Amino acid sequence: MKTRIIVDSTADLLPGFKERVQVVPLTVHFGDQEYIDGVTIDHKTFYEKLVETDVLPSTSQATPAAFAEQYEAAKQAGEAVVVITLSSKLSGTYQSARIASEDYENIYIVDSGSAAIGGSILVELALQYLDAGMTAQEIATKLEEEKEKIVIVALVDTLDYLKMGGRVSKTVAFAGTLLNIKPVLSVTNGDIKMLGKARGSKQGNNLLVQEIEKAGGVDFTKPVLLGYTGLSDVLLLKYIEDSKHIWEAGLEDVRYTTIGSVIGTHAGPGAVAVAFFKN
Repeated sequence: MKTRIIVDSTADLLPGFKERVQVVPLTVHFGDQEYIDGVTIDHKTFYEKLVETDVLPSTSQATPAAFAEQYEAAKQAGEAVVVITLSSKLSGTYQSARIASEDYENIYIVDSGSAAIGGSILVELALQYLDAGMTAQEIATKLEEEKEKIVIVALVDTLDYLKMGGRVSKTVAFAGTLLNIKPVLSVTNGDIKMLGKARGSKQGNNLLVQEIEKAGGVDFTKPVLLGYTGLSDVLLLKYIEDSKHIWEAGLEDVRYTTIGSVIGTHAGPGAVAVAFFKN
């Protein structure tokens, strides 16, 4: 039985991978305006709007109906399905995928426990398993094991968006701006957490390196992906240069992409993120 892989639109997939999966979109709201993630709004437009807004955008989960449509297409094609969603603590999308699966067989749903580039590397791993000839059930079982090893950490350029989202107080944000504080965030146990704060980008880049070392290093046999929020990759390229001793050991080239709305809303533009499987 052939296998179809379905993901939601928060997985920031590189070209070449996106074409091999079916994508179920979330909805992004800017005030009264509603956009279909990845369809009627792309990353560039999202960040152009984000820097102009006084109110943080919100995302709505993908609907059970959107998943059911994909399941029906797979059923008609005689295919089993592996679904990979963003963390169930960040969105109800996983729940939607489950509800829609009640009327179907051969559907295996994996809560990635991650988001953005963290979800991307799990999808890439799933495609590797598919190419190796694994069944849908085998792929899902293996992903449940491997997802526990995903590390995603991000260095945030400004505290403004964390303040707007209620994740830090106005006082902390004001002091942070004065002192040039850069928070380091991670997706831990499925939720966005603050790991620490650094004075300036250089110390922030060092903190990112420390977090990688603390995790026990990078498993270079599995996908590694870096990402940035906003309209410019300048800060990311600086980080790659500062931390090249980590990447040169195991990667021929450092792959990176833009990060979408779910992480981008909290981090704001100018964030740099790393996603990998720890050893």
